[in-house]
Amino acid sequence: MDRRTFLASLALLMTGCVPRPAGLSIGSKNFTEQLILGELLAQYLGRFTTLPIEKRFYLAGSYICHQALLAGRIDMYVEYTGTALVAILKQAPSSDPTTVFNTVKDLYAKRFNLEVFPSLGFNNTFAMVMRGNDARRLRLKTLSDAAAVSPQLRLGVGYEFLERPDGYKGLASKYGLKFAEAPRVMDLGLLYRALQNNQVDMVAGSNTDGLIAALDLVVLEDNLHYFPPYDAVPIVRRQTVERHPEVASALHRLGGRITAEDMRRMNYAVDGEKKDASVVVSEFLAQKIT
Repeated sequence: MDRRTFLASLALLMTGCVPRPAGLSIGSKNFTEQLILGELLAQYLGRFTTLPIEKRFYLAGSYICHQALLAGRIDMYVEYTGTALVAILKQAPSSDPTTVFNTVKDLYAKRFNLEVFPSLGFNNTFAMVMRGNDARRLRLKTLSDAAAVSPQLRLGVGYEFLERPDGYKGLASKYGLKFAEAPRVMDLGLLYRALQNNQVDMVAGSNTDGLIAALDLVVLEDNLHYFPPYDAVPIVRRQTVERHPEVASALHRLGGRITAEDMRRMNYAVDGEKKDASVVVSEFLAQKIT
């Protein structure tokens, strides 16, 4: 995150002692999918409550969103189970989705008094992505396949991926990946452009990135199951659940209703087609969530 975004997010937390108006405050991190998910929660929950709904989007990353929840500045946001497990709870990664969900749900309740709701239906795991032509030419389908040719490949990653315990170092060790040079670190928004412009040959993207299909890119299968699951789950303050049981009921009904393909289409509609996220979400809800 840049300095301006961090300072703005930090200022939100520093006002935690100031009472906020009664209603629901929904947060999000500062990338497209999170904006869409925040908007989706706002519009969907608007059907089930007469409470005013406040949108507090672009709150940098997981740390700021989590602290905003604890401070009572937001009531909920969507997190990913693998991120919650490793980055927030500091637990060892696991590849089993049920184990990860249950661990996160149990420890969030005990440590933070937060309620973790069932997955919205998709897993936004890290995805190692290549140009489709290269993957087909080299006959690469899995990361194990890629290990043999990795000395020919240049890797592009976001800043966080390089340092995460479930990131680059463990991945390279698990698969024996030895790239042509040290990973090129760049903003997440530049990864696919660098791939498209042949500046790198593989990037650490996300499973639900809308540009994957649009740019004829290929996701290499994590055949050794290195990455933990990153199921998208609403996380809500316990006080909010107790005060507004209708919100909890609505979130349970939303569980399992959004597929990875749904998320890719919505991400691409915003990133690729430059549509407004609120319009994209409204259309999705009208078509799929009746």
